[in-house]
Amino acid sequence: MKLTFLGSGGGRFATRTQKRMTGGFRIDNIDGMNLHIDPGPGALVRTYQFGLSPLKLNGVLVSHSHTDHYSDAEVLIEAMTRGMTRKKGFLIGSKSVIDGYKRWGPCISQYHKSIPKVNVLDAGESVKMGKLSITATTTKHGDPKAVGFKFKVDDFTISYTSDTGYIPELAKEHEDADVLIASVIRPGDDRLHGHLCTNDFAKLVEEISPKLGIMTHLGMKLIMNNPDQEAERVRNNTGKQIIAAYDGMKIDLDDFRPKQQTLDEF
Repeated sequence: MKLTFLGSGGGRFATRTQKRMTGGFRIDNIDGMNLHIDPGPGALVRTYQFGLSPLKLNGVLVSHSHTDHYSDAEVLIEAMTRGMTRKKGFLIGSKSVIDGYKRWGPCISQYHKSIPKVNVLDAGESVKMGKLSITATTTKHGDPKAVGFKFKVDDFTISYTSDTGYIPELAKEHEDADVLIASVIRPGDDRLHGHLCTNDFAKLVEEISPKLGIMTHLGMKLIMNNPDQEAERVRNNTGKQIIAAYDGMKIDLDDFRPKQQTLDEF
Protein backbone atom coordinates (compact mmCIF):
# COMPACT_ATOMS: atom_id res chain seq x y z
CA MET A 1 0.00 0.00 0.00
CA LYS A 2 1.52 3.29 -1.13
CA LEU A 3 0.83 6.95 -0.40
CA THR A 4 1.94 9.56 -2.96
CA PHE A 5 1.62 13.33 -2.58
CA LEU A 6 0.90 14.88 -5.96
CA GLY A 7 1.23 18.23 -4.26
CA SER A 8 1.86 19.44 -0.73
CA GLY A 9 0.47 22.96 -1.15
CA GLY A 10 -2.97 24.40 -0.57
CA GLY A 11 -4.91 27.60 -0.12
CA ARG A 12 -5.44 30.31 -2.68
CA PHE A 13 -1.95 31.86 -2.61
CA ALA A 14 0.02 28.61 -2.86
CA THR A 15 -2.38 27.43 -5.55
CA ARG A 16 -2.12 30.45 -7.81
CA THR A 17 1.68 30.73 -7.46
CA GLN A 18 2.36 26.97 -7.45
CA LYS A 19 5.08 27.49 -4.83
CA ARG A 20 4.01 23.98 -3.93
CA MET A 21 2.04 21.66 -6.20
CA THR A 22 -1.67 21.26 -5.50
CA GLY A 23 -2.68 17.87 -6.96
CA GLY A 24 -3.86 16.22 -3.73
CA PHE A 25 -2.69 12.69 -2.93
CA ARG A 26 -3.09 9.05 -3.99
CA ILE A 27 -3.50 5.90 -1.95
CA ASP A 28 -2.58 2.91 -4.08
CA ASN A 29 -3.30 -0.77 -3.49
CA ILE A 30 -5.67 -0.27 -0.56
CA ASP A 31 -7.67 -3.49 -0.70
CA GLY A 32 -6.51 -3.71 -4.31
CA MET A 33 -7.86 -0.26 -5.22
CA ASN A 34 -6.21 3.02 -6.24
CA LEU A 35 -7.77 6.24 -4.93
CA HIS A 36 -7.14 9.91 -5.71
CA ILE A 37 -8.15 12.27 -2.91
CA ASP A 38 -8.82 15.99 -3.45
CA PRO A 39 -7.41 16.39 -6.97
CA GLY A 40 -6.73 20.11 -7.13
CA PRO A 41 -5.02 22.08 -9.92
CA GLY A 42 -2.36 20.02 -11.68
CA ALA A 43 -3.50 16.63 -10.38
CA LEU A 44 -3.53 14.97 -13.80
CA VAL A 45 -0.12 16.30 -14.85
CA ARG A 46 1.47 15.48 -11.48
CA THR A 47 0.06 11.94 -11.62
CA TYR A 48 2.10 11.28 -14.75
CA GLN A 49 5.08 13.28 -13.47
CA PHE A 50 5.42 11.04 -10.42
CA GLY A 51 5.06 7.77 -12.28
CA LEU A 52 1.40 6.91 -11.71
CA SER A 53 -1.43 6.30 -14.15
CA PRO A 54 -4.86 7.95 -13.90
CA LEU A 55 -6.18 5.09 -16.03
CA LYS A 56 -5.64 2.74 -13.09
CA LEU A 57 -7.83 4.68 -10.69
CA ASN A 58 -10.74 2.97 -8.96
CA GLY A 59 -12.04 5.97 -7.08
CA VAL A 60 -11.98 9.77 -6.91
CA LEU A 61 -12.83 11.47 -3.60
CA VAL A 62 -13.49 15.18 -3.11
CA SER A 63 -13.90 16.60 0.39
CA HIS A 64 -15.46 19.97 -0.40
CA SER A 65 -16.26 22.62 -2.97
CA HIS A 66 -13.10 24.73 -2.99
CA THR A 67 -11.12 24.84 -6.22
CA ASP A 68 -7.83 23.64 -4.73
CA HIS A 69 -9.59 20.37 -3.86
CA TYR A 70 -11.76 19.58 -6.90
CA SER A 71 -10.52 21.29 -10.07
CA ASP A 72 -9.07 18.16 -11.77
CA ALA A 73 -11.75 15.72 -10.59
CA GLU A 74 -13.64 15.58 -13.89
CA VAL A 75 -10.60 14.84 -16.03
CA LEU A 76 -9.59 12.07 -13.61
CA ILE A 77 -13.10 10.63 -13.84
CA GLU A 78 -12.69 10.61 -17.61
CA ALA A 79 -9.36 8.80 -17.29
CA MET A 80 -10.80 6.30 -14.79
CA THR A 81 -13.74 5.49 -17.07
CA ARG A 82 -11.69 5.37 -20.28
CA GLY A 83 -13.16 8.57 -21.64
CA MET A 84 -16.61 7.92 -20.15
CA THR A 85 -16.97 4.71 -22.16
CA ARG A 86 -16.81 2.13 -19.33
CA LYS A 87 -19.00 1.74 -16.27
CA LYS A 88 -16.05 1.74 -13.91
CA GLY A 89 -14.96 3.27 -10.63
CA PHE A 90 -16.63 5.41 -8.01
CA LEU A 91 -16.91 9.03 -6.99
CA ILE A 92 -17.31 10.03 -3.34
CA GLY A 93 -17.90 13.60 -2.27
CA SER A 94 -19.61 15.94 0.12
CA LYS A 95 -23.13 17.15 -0.61
CA SER A 96 -21.74 20.49 -1.77
CA VAL A 97 -19.44 18.76 -4.27
CA ILE A 98 -21.96 16.31 -5.72
CA ASP A 99 -25.36 18.01 -5.41
CA GLY A 100 -24.52 21.57 -4.43
CA TYR A 101 -25.55 23.25 -1.20
CA LYS A 102 -26.75 26.86 -1.14
CA ARG A 103 -23.92 28.83 -2.79
CA TRP A 104 -21.37 25.99 -2.66
CA GLY A 105 -21.08 23.74 -5.71
CA PRO A 106 -21.98 21.50 -7.35
CA CYS A 107 -18.47 20.83 -8.62
CA ILE A 108 -19.04 17.78 -10.84
CA SER A 109 -21.21 17.91 -13.95
CA GLN A 110 -24.21 15.64 -14.46
CA TYR A 111 -22.31 14.13 -17.38
CA HIS A 112 -19.34 13.16 -15.24
CA LYS A 113 -21.66 11.72 -12.57
CA SER A 114 -23.41 9.50 -15.11
CA ILE A 115 -20.80 6.73 -15.36
CA PRO A 116 -19.03 6.09 -11.99
CA LYS A 117 -20.91 4.93 -8.92
CA VAL A 118 -21.65 8.12 -6.96
CA ASN A 119 -21.82 8.37 -3.18
CA VAL A 120 -22.72 11.56 -1.29
CA LEU A 121 -21.47 11.52 2.30
CA ASP A 122 -22.32 13.77 5.21
CA ALA A 123 -20.15 13.67 8.34
CA GLY A 124 -20.61 10.37 10.14
CA GLU A 125 -21.82 8.45 7.09
CA SER A 126 -19.88 5.52 5.63
CA VAL A 127 -19.70 3.49 2.46
CA LYS A 128 -18.14 0.05 2.00
CA MET A 129 -16.07 -0.90 -1.03
CA GLY A 130 -15.04 -4.54 -0.60
CA LYS A 131 -13.23 -4.75 2.73
CA LEU A 132 -12.51 -1.01 2.65
CA SER A 133 -14.73 1.24 4.75
CA ILE A 134 -14.72 4.98 3.96
CA THR A 135 -16.24 7.30 6.56
CA ALA A 136 -16.82 11.04 6.23
CA THR A 137 -15.59 13.05 9.22
CA THR A 138 -16.63 16.39 10.68
CA THR A 139 -14.96 19.67 9.72
CA LYS A 140 -15.35 23.35 10.56
CA HIS A 141 -14.71 25.19 7.31
CA GLY A 142 -16.06 27.78 4.90
CA ASP A 143 -18.01 25.12 3.02
CA PRO A 144 -20.51 23.99 5.69
CA LYS A 145 -20.82 20.54 4.08
CA ALA A 146 -17.07 19.91 3.89
CA VAL A 147 -15.89 16.56 5.24
CA GLY A 148 -12.70 14.69 5.94
CA PHE A 149 -12.23 11.00 5.13
CA LYS A 150 -11.28 7.97 7.19
CA PHE A 151 -10.16 4.83 5.36
CA LYS A 152 -10.24 1.55 7.25
CA VAL A 153 -9.26 -1.86 5.92
CA ASP A 154 -8.80 -4.82 8.23
CA ASP A 155 -7.13 -3.34 11.33
CA PHE A 156 -5.43 -0.40 9.61
CA THR A 157 -6.77 3.17 9.45
CA ILE A 158 -5.70 6.20 7.43
CA SER A 159 -7.38 9.48 8.41
CA TYR A 160 -7.48 12.74 6.48
CA THR A 161 -8.81 15.86 8.18
CA SER A 162 -9.21 17.92 4.99
CA ASP A 163 -9.56 21.66 5.61
CA THR A 164 -10.89 22.38 9.09
CA GLY A 165 -10.34 24.50 12.13
CA TYR A 166 -9.64 22.72 15.38
CA ILE A 167 -12.79 21.32 17.00
CA PRO A 168 -13.12 18.69 19.76
CA GLU A 169 -14.84 16.27 17.36
CA LEU A 170 -11.61 15.81 15.42
CA ALA A 171 -9.87 13.80 18.13
CA LYS A 172 -12.80 11.42 18.60
CA GLU A 173 -13.54 10.88 14.93
CA HIS A 174 -9.89 10.26 14.02
CA GLU A 175 -8.92 8.53 17.30
CA ASP A 176 -7.97 5.15 15.78
CA ALA A 177 -5.80 6.57 13.00
CA ASP A 178 -2.55 4.72 12.36
CA VAL A 179 -1.62 7.40 9.82
CA LEU A 180 -3.02 10.92 10.24
CA ILE A 181 -2.91 13.25 7.23
CA ALA A 182 -3.84 16.82 8.15
CA SER A 183 -4.26 20.00 6.16
CA VAL A 184 -2.09 22.52 8.01
CA ILE A 185 -2.17 25.97 6.52
CA ARG A 186 -0.03 28.15 8.83
CA PRO A 187 2.95 27.85 11.23
CA GLY A 188 2.93 28.09 15.03
CA ASP A 189 -0.27 29.53 16.48
CA ASP A 190 -0.97 31.74 13.46
CA ARG A 191 -4.58 30.69 13.00
CA LEU A 192 -6.80 31.26 9.98
CA HIS A 193 -10.51 30.63 10.42
CA GLY A 194 -11.50 27.19 9.20
CA HIS A 195 -7.93 25.85 9.06
CA LEU A 196 -5.36 24.18 11.29
CA CYS A 197 -2.08 25.82 12.28
CA THR A 198 0.92 23.79 13.44
CA ASN A 199 0.03 24.17 17.13
CA ASP A 200 -3.49 22.87 16.44
CA PHE A 201 -1.99 19.91 14.61
CA ALA A 202 0.34 19.19 17.55
CA LYS A 203 -2.65 19.15 19.91
CA LEU A 204 -4.47 16.77 17.60
CA VAL A 205 -1.45 14.44 17.41
CA GLU A 206 -1.25 14.32 21.20
CA GLU A 207 -4.93 13.41 21.42
CA ILE A 208 -4.91 10.80 18.64
CA SER A 209 -1.39 9.36 19.02
CA PRO A 210 -0.95 8.08 15.44
CA LYS A 211 2.02 6.03 14.34
CA LEU A 212 2.69 8.66 11.68
CA GLY A 213 1.44 12.24 11.37
CA ILE A 214 1.75 14.11 8.07
CA MET A 215 1.25 17.83 7.50
CA THR A 216 0.15 18.68 3.96
CA HIS A 217 -1.94 21.25 2.06
CA LEU A 218 0.58 23.78 3.32
CA GLY A 219 -0.29 27.46 2.95
CA MET A 220 2.10 30.13 1.75
CA LYS A 221 3.09 31.32 5.24
CA LEU A 222 4.01 27.79 6.27
CA ILE A 223 5.80 27.08 2.99
CA MET A 224 7.96 30.17 3.56
CA ASN A 225 8.59 29.34 7.23
CA ASN A 226 10.41 26.00 6.97
CA PRO A 227 7.77 23.21 7.12
CA ASP A 228 10.40 20.62 8.06
CA GLN A 229 11.38 22.69 11.09
CA GLU A 230 7.72 22.99 12.11
CA ALA A 231 7.33 19.22 11.75
CA GLU A 232 10.42 18.68 13.88
CA ARG A 233 8.97 20.92 16.58
CA VAL A 234 5.76 18.88 16.64
CA ARG A 235 7.81 15.69 16.69
CA ASN A 236 9.87 16.90 19.66
CA ASN A 237 6.78 18.05 21.56
CA THR A 238 4.72 14.91 20.99
CA GLY A 239 7.29 12.14 20.67
CA LYS A 240 5.53 10.92 17.52
CA GLN A 241 6.85 10.43 14.00
CA ILE A 242 5.87 13.63 12.20
CA ILE A 243 6.75 14.78 8.70
CA ALA A 244 5.87 17.68 6.44
CA ALA A 245 4.85 16.44 3.01
CA TYR A 246 6.78 17.57 -0.05
CA ASP A 247 5.83 17.37 -3.71
CA GLY A 248 6.19 13.82 -5.01
CA MET A 249 6.74 12.29 -1.56
CA LYS A 250 6.03 8.54 -1.48
CA ILE A 251 5.41 6.52 1.67
CA ASP A 252 5.16 2.75 2.03
CA LEU A 253 2.13 2.45 4.30
CA ASP A 254 2.85 -1.21 5.00
CA ASP A 255 5.59 0.02 7.34
CA PHE A 256 2.84 1.35 9.63
CA ARG A 257 0.42 -1.57 9.44
CA PRO A 258 0.12 -4.06 12.30
CA LYS A 259 2.41 -6.99 11.68
CA GLN A 260 0.59 -10.26 10.97
CA GLN A 261 1.61 -13.09 13.26
CA THR A 262 2.75 -16.34 11.66
CA LEU A 263 2.87 -19.87 13.04
CA ASP A 264 6.64 -19.51 13.32
CA GLU A 265 6.09 -16.98 16.14
CA PHE A 266 4.38 -19.53 18.38
